[in-house]
Amino acid sequence: MNEIPPFIIFPAIDLKAGAVVRLAEGDMSRATIYGDDPAAQALTFAEQGSDFLHVVDLDGSFAGHAVNGTAIAAIVRAFPGHVQLGGGIRDAQAVEGWFDIGVSRVVIGTAALKNPGFVREMAASYPGGIVVAVDAREGMVATDGWAETSDMPVVDLARRFEDAGVAALLFTDVGRDGLLKGVNIAATVDLARAVDIPVIASGGVAGIADIRVLSLHAREGIEGVVTGRALYDGRLDLRTAIAVANAA
Repeated sequence: MNEIPPFIIFPAIDLKAGAVVRLAEGDMSRATIYGDDPAAQALTFAEQGSDFLHVVDLDGSFAGHAVNGTAIAAIVRAFPGHVQLGGGIRDAQAVEGWFDIGVSRVVIGTAALKNPGFVREMAASYPGGIVVAVDAREGMVATDGWAETSDMPVVDLARRFEDAGVAALLFTDVGRDGLLKGVNIAATVDLARAVDIPVIASGGVAGIADIRVLSLHAREGIEGVVTGRALYDGRLDLRTAIAVANAA
């Protein structure tokens, strides 16, 4: 990925049964539908100035393989910038397939805990293309679409990959995701300070204040932030967020 700004805003498109949704705390039964045309939503974010997009195949996260492939392909075709994709990506064939259609970065979560060798292999094969999802529930790693909680502290998982060449860590506080409670800034900054891998914040963005505070920590290793519900509910203006990010 070239011309990376000092702090990146990643608008989120979460996919469930082909629709654009947001979940509360990762609970599939607590989904709010925001649209039935993911490609159109991607284009809207591009028109608002975004060069980056974070897409999640929510159904794939639980199934362990792609479910919303048609919608993802349409998003990649429509969006002129970089697409970062996660959700059920657990084997080399899936990783290769997504890069082949134009995805810029692939996010690996469950497999990072259960098969760290796979992550290392993919990071070596696709330099700068692999992001490790470090999803936290009360400080422990959550897996399998956040349906399960492991006994591994998030920092321990992150440190597994310090010498693997991964592009970034995507850190999500599951207990805040989709609830507009505000980002867990303290935990995000603590993780960034504990490892030598850039960290992307995720979960709970409530408004521009979260963007401003997080961007102040860009020099400490915070690469950017994923935001979804705040954009869809009109609590955060994407153009303003990008302007704050570019001034970081």
